[in-house]
Amino acid sequence: MSRLRRLASAYARYMEIPWQQNAAAAQRVLFGIYPEEDELRLRAHIGEFEVLTRQAGHSWLLYDLTDSFALWLATQRRYATRYFADPALLVTLMPRYRLYIRDDFARALQGADANTVVAVQGAGALYGFLKVREVVDDIAPLVAGRLLVFFPGTYENNNYRLLDAYDGWNYLAVPITADKE
Repeated sequence: MSRLRRLASAYARYMEIPWQQNAAAAQRVLFGIYPEEDELRLRAHIGEFEVLTRQAGHSWLLYDLTDSFALWLATQRRYATRYFADPALLVTLMPRYRLYIRDDFARALQGADANTVVAVQGAGALYGFLKVREVVDDIAPLVAGRLLVFFPGTYENNNYRLLDAYDGWNYLAVPITADKE
């Protein structure tokens, strides 16, 4: 069985567990962890996770971060030329990018309720701009149901590493991996 099929199987088993209704935002976050080299395969099979979610009696909403930086930068027309000339200036604007993601995510939640899994793909696109932890901290309280973050990286000893980079962090989310059988 492939890693992604094992990940989907582990996810399906988790979806069978009744949801605790009074869980804090950080306790409603799930990380679907997979090797970064499986990114394109995951995207090709994202529909399987939707089917598994619906079979478990929950609604599904998919949010994609992949193009968020380009879309945000396009809103910065007044300053974009300066950013391309001196990319170091972008560092000062990352808080604005974070707000853009939060606000765009909030708009995308139309119709999502406490029975909805809101899946986020494209977390790897944040690398070099923002920390996934910061974005999850911003958006998790907006989700009444469960937030599923598809995470290209590793999880070991309660430590998450995006794209297997050195800068890892501890987080309270429920890790779902292909390793758990």
